[in-house]
Amino acid sequence: MYPKILDLGPVTIHTYGLLLAVAFIAGIWLTSRNAAKAELNPDSIWNMGLVIIVSALVGAKILLFLSDYSYYWQNPREIFSLSTLKSMGVYYGGLLLALAASAWYLRRSKLPGWTVADLAAPGIALGQTIGRLGCLSAGCCYGKPTQLPWGITFTSRYAYENVGVPLNTPLHPTQLYESAATFALFLYLMWRLSRKHFTGQLIVEYLILYSALRFVIEFFRDDERGFVFRGLLSTSQLIGILTILVAVPMFAYLRRRAREAPES
Repeated sequence: MYPKILDLGPVTIHTYGLLLAVAFIAGIWLTSRNAAKAELNPDSIWNMGLVIIVSALVGAKILLFLSDYSYYWQNPREIFSLSTLKSMGVYYGGLLLALAASAWYLRRSKLPGWTVADLAAPGIALGQTIGRLGCLSAGCCYGKPTQLPWGITFTSRYAYENVGVPLNTPLHPTQLYESAATFALFLYLMWRLSRKHFTGQLIVEYLILYSALRFVIEFFRDDERGFVFRGLLSTSQLIGILTILVAVPMFAYLRRRAREAPES
């Protein structure tokens, strides 16, 4: 665990920030590569990537505030505290706002929305794979105590002071769980890219599969995050359920529309 990759007095490069930047670049690069193969302008994808980066960072922070609104309502100064500014935020907030911003950009640029979304799905999963390694380096999104042989023990006082990760206690490596799960999802989506049956299939499959994976992983997490229904579900689990409830009918609709298209 190395929360800081370089520390030269006033200049500090955090491993998490570096890997987050790599995650965004890798995801956008892969999407632009897929777009070029589909004979779409890759420069448009890089432009869209800038929109995604800003909206994802803002959306993740917004959902962080909403998921723990009572704390921030009682401690408004914490909104601008160093720990809050360093926090990754809630992934689903970044994903949802990034999807909305992307839809706006695609409409404005007159690009085929569902086609681009399919091309971007593997890149999203790849970015998550790298990003969660950044979480591991920072100690955030940590798991519950475990006696399993693959439990991971954090020892960095700096990480404890920044994200509150318990020290010297074996924990479920939930960051690695999600990194491995999204890497498998990335491989599946890349394989599926040339085998899809209708436009919009990949992005909807991503939403369904990731929501299911995240729902399970949440049970192993132990970091401070929002809960609903008196602690029955985390905020991310609730959003995952709602995402699946929307995505499954959307999958059926897009498939049916594709089947009926030749007849129209």
